[in-house]
Amino acid sequence: MTEKIIRIATRKSPLALWQAEHVAERLEQAFPGLKTELVKMTTRGDKILDAPLAKVGGKGLFVKELEQGMLEGTADIAVHSMKDVPVEFPEGLHLAAILPREDPTDAFVSNRYTSLSELPANARIGTSSLRRQCQIMERYPDAEILSLRGNVNTRLAKLDAGEYDAIILASAGLKRLGMADRISECLATDISLPAIGQGAIGIECRSDDVEINQLLSALHDPVTSLCVSAERAMNARLNGGCQVPIAGFAELRGDHLFMRGLVGSPDGSVLYRAERSGSQDQAENTGRQIAEELLALGADKILQALFH
Repeated sequence: MTEKIIRIATRKSPLALWQAEHVAERLEQAFPGLKTELVKMTTRGDKILDAPLAKVGGKGLFVKELEQGMLEGTADIAVHSMKDVPVEFPEGLHLAAILPREDPTDAFVSNRYTSLSELPANARIGTSSLRRQCQIMERYPDAEILSLRGNVNTRLAKLDAGEYDAIILASAGLKRLGMADRISECLATDISLPAIGQGAIGIECRSDDVEINQLLSALHDPVTSLCVSAERAMNARLNGGCQVPIAGFAELRGDHLFMRGLVGSPDGSVLYRAERSGSQDQAENTGRQIAEELLALGADKILQALFH
């Protein structure tokens, strides 16, 4: 190949940079002679650190500027955590590849307790995720849930300063940053059902950029893509954003896709759960069916209450 440079739009947090560098490395390995450069951007989500995401507009805050960069031509691709990627894409952009999934679980991190079950009833737990919050509140109704924003290092520093008894983070982020030793316990998915797309990295690019789409297809992982597409189909049907505690996790078991979904009230007083198994070629349909089941159980009331 001639000297082609692929410009990768990324946020500046250590984890975002790790993900972008990982994609750069994979591309350069797959296509010797290819060069990459990172275009580092600050998104609104990175600037607003004093409010929970649910209050300031949700997850799309982390991708908008990166998408703008691609549409304006200052970047060719953008690398995202799939759990930050909204259901809809701007005109002219699409998801070209999803990489193999890292550990999808939530990590229980504490300097004093080795597992979630060891926590005292009134423990101070740090998380800003409504999804994690409602599942913990269900088990520990007396726990004090405290807001926790900022990148992984900032969050760990707050824990180390004694502000919390424990915090909950994504296992994937800690593992990618070489901090697996900070994980006290990877929470089983039946204790804390992960976020839609958790642990998966997605690459977005311009839909009409034939060459870039071709290059990215070499990094695409069909199994992860299948599971994440089922999760995202559920989320799309529920109209899920950051304002509602929604969890969804699909996995391949043999030749079947097994998926579980959850919608809860933010205080953990009501949680609706549904699960089903379907054939691989019906992945998105399985996700939608779980959404329908959750709505029928009563999730529609929670969703309506939050949007009015």
